[in-house]
Amino acid sequence: MSGAAAVSGAVAADAYRKGYAEATAATQTKLAKSSIPWTGRHQAGIESRPQAHANFIALDLKTGINNDDMLRWMVLLTDDIARLCDGQPALADPEPELIPGATNLTITVGFGPSLFEKLHITDRMPVGFARLPAFKIDALDNSFSDGDVLIHAAADDLQVLSHVTRTLIRDSATFASTRWIQSGFTNAVGTSAEGTTQRNLMGQVDGTDNPELGSKSFAEQVWIESGPAWVVGGTTLALRRIRMNLSTWDSLGRADKEQVIGRNLHNGAPLGKINERDVPDFLAKDESGLTVIPPFAHIRRATAENPQEQFFRRPFNYQDRGATNSDLESGLLWTAYARDLSKQYVPVQKRLADFDLLNKWTTPVGSAVFALARGVQADEILAEELFS
Repeated sequence: MSGAAAVSGAVAADAYRKGYAEATAATQTKLAKSSIPWTGRHQAGIESRPQAHANFIALDLKTGINNDDMLRWMVLLTDDIARLCDGQPALADPEPELIPGATNLTITVGFGPSLFEKLHITDRMPVGFARLPAFKIDALDNSFSDGDVLIHAAADDLQVLSHVTRTLIRDSATFASTRWIQSGFTNAVGTSAEGTTQRNLMGQVDGTDNPELGSKSFAEQVWIESGPAWVVGGTTLALRRIRMNLSTWDSLGRADKEQVIGRNLHNGAPLGKINERDVPDFLAKDESGLTVIPPFAHIRRATAENPQEQFFRRPFNYQDRGATNSDLESGLLWTAYARDLSKQYVPVQKRLADFDLLNKWTTPVGSAVFALARGVQADEILAEELFS
C-alpha cells in the first residue's frame, strides 16, 4: 500500500469513527430533543399520543383576582409554555440545567365553572358546560375535585415534568393557590408499538373505541366549532379519579374478569370476536342461550347508544401511597374530551352508574370539568379573548 493510500484509509477510518460517535450521541439524546409543536388552532396535549408521565394541576384564584389579573397571568403562562415546550428553561429559572430538552412536553390550560362564576363571566362559557351531576357511585373527595384553573403538563421524562410543574406553580403563585396535583403514567417510550391501546392496572385495554387521532370523527367529537371566540378550536374536559380495588379484582378468575368487562384479556377483543376493534355483537348468544356479552358487562353499558354519545377518552394510571406505609392506592385518572359533555359524556356515565358490574371494583373519588381554550400562534396570548 502506498503512503497516500494509507493516509487516505486512516482519514476515512477516522471519519467513520467520528460519524459513528456522533450518531450514537444523537441516539442517546433523541428523547431530549423530541418536541411537540405548542402553537396551532388547538392546544397541544389533546390530539396526540399520551406521554409517559402527566401531572394535572388545579388552582383556585386568590381573593381579589380580576380579569386584568387573569390576562397578566395568561401572558406569563404563554411565555412559559413557549419556552418549556421548545426545550428551553422558563425566564429566570433558578435551575435551568434541569431542562435538557422538551422530551415531548405539552402544557394544556383550562378553566372550571367556578372561575366563570367568580369573575362574573358565565355568559362566556361554552354551550353545555357545567359541573357534572351527582352519580350514585361517587364517593368524591374535595382534595381531588373541582378547581378554577387546570394546567395539564405531560412529558416523556419524569425529571423534566417535575421541574416544569414546579415552574408553572411558582409562576402562578401571585394569582392562585394550588388546590390539588394528581399524577399519572402510561407505558414508557419504546415499550409498545405506536397505535397500541394502553392497559389500565386491571390489565384491560382502555380506550379502544376512541376516534383516530387526526380524523374527521375526532374533530367532530372533540373540537368546539361555535360559541365564544376564545374556545372555538378548544374543547371541554371531564377528569375523573377512579380508585380500583385491585386486591379483590386480582382474586377473580380470568374468565370472570372478561365477563365483567366484556372483552378478553389477551388482546381486548369483544367476547365472541377475534380482534380488539371488532364491533361487539350484543345480541349473540352461546349454546346455553345466554348472551355472550352479559347484560352487566362494562362494554355494553359504555358503548354509545346513538352517534351523539361519542367522545375521546384518555386514561392515565396512578399509584399513590395509602393511609399507611404498606398501602397502595391504584386507579385511573380518566379523562373525556368532548364538544358538549352534557350530551356526549353524561348520558353514558349515567348508564354506567346505574348498572355496571365493574362498579364493584371501582369507585370515583375525584371529579372536575374544565373548558380548554383554543390554541394560539406565537404572537398570541392564551385565552386572551376570555379575559379582555
